[in-house]
Amino acid sequence: MNRRIAVIGTLDTKGPEIAYVAARIRALGRIPMVIDSGILGTPGISADITREEVAASAGRTLASILDAGSRGAAVELMQTGLTAIARRLYDDGEIEAVLCLGGAEGGLLGAAAMQALPVGVPKLILSPSASGRREFGPFVGSSDIVVMHSVIDILGINALSRSVFDNAVAAIVGMCSWGGGLPRSDRPAVGITMLGQTTPGAMAVARVIEDAGYEPIIFHANGVGGPAMDDLVREGLLSGVVDFTLSELANTIFDGIHATPPERMTAAPIAGVPTVVVPGAGDFFNQGPLGSVPDRYHSRAMYHHNPVATLVRVQEDEMRTLGRMIADRLRGASGPVEVVMPTGGLSLIGVPGGPIADASADRALLETLRAELPDDVVLIERPESVNDESLGRFVGERFIALAARSSRPSRSSRPEQLR
Repeated sequence: MNRRIAVIGTLDTKGPEIAYVAARIRALGRIPMVIDSGILGTPGISADITREEVAASAGRTLASILDAGSRGAAVELMQTGLTAIARRLYDDGEIEAVLCLGGAEGGLLGAAAMQALPVGVPKLILSPSASGRREFGPFVGSSDIVVMHSVIDILGINALSRSVFDNAVAAIVGMCSWGGGLPRSDRPAVGITMLGQTTPGAMAVARVIEDAGYEPIIFHANGVGGPAMDDLVREGLLSGVVDFTLSELANTIFDGIHATPPERMTAAPIAGVPTVVVPGAGDFFNQGPLGSVPDRYHSRAMYHHNPVATLVRVQEDEMRTLGRMIADRLRGASGPVEVVMPTGGLSLIGVPGGPIADASADRALLETLRAELPDDVVLIERPESVNDESLGRFVGERFIALAARSSRPSRSSRPEQLR
């Protein structure tokens, strides 16, 4: 079977443009599969998978989606259908990549399909919404989606649109032809969370576990990295986790810039992979430029991290909340879990004498962990700071010991394609 490139778009408004892109894919030696994500209007060209089929994959008829009550509700239902179709086509070996042309709603429809596919599958959204002061989280999620600015609206075939469309097609075909493909490893892969404020410690962990034959994979704990790591645990791509940086949880308490959903840090315990947790960078949450920090935080210790980021101290009562949050998310673990608490400081700026140092707040976190962690989760207290070389080595060694005790088979420990 020749696998095809799925081309997603609303064929009532972008029929000629989708037809042009499909022809360019054929000209470059690949086979397109056109999927109609439209809801209103009449398709301008024929689709390989119709909008009615998309609706049916969501368990609905197109008429019922049209009667959903709002444009947003209809889009969400079509996203469900596209997600199901994309995953089925990929799992059945029918598609090798996804390309979407769309505006705001059209791009989000394509994004839903792409986010259902594994890391390494080529994915590209071409949209006029890929510009300006916009949030790209809904487009990208925790996946490896390429978002390309169309410069002009996707309406009409002209000198400018042809140039942009041709580049988009060349990019997706190039990824199919010469890209790295799905992750492969001949070593067990271990996820490690890190920020700039925990880099020295995380690097020490990575060195230890790599020397022991593991492949460390570092995730930037910026509100996307942690959830991405959790997703890969659920996909079976990671043999273990060293959750070394928990600023995402601290951000969640305040709805900070790096806040994450409530399932953050639950995937590894549920999956039963060996897990070591360190509350690195749990002593601050993220805000924007210094001048934009709300007045209610001005009495706190703050650190001007860079022109667009300010780190704000988490105080004593909130550190207790963080401790309870950690305990709750580790509850019911089906595999070995340990928490290592560095009492000498949780970040580069949180060590004694540092700009956000607060020993009583850090002590509140420790006391809460002592009281609230489940009985099957081991708490280890260490005198170093999170970034001391000796602390990183210790954490790496603890992970290796837990992995030796764990009998859970790992797909990522075998020299095969990870999917």
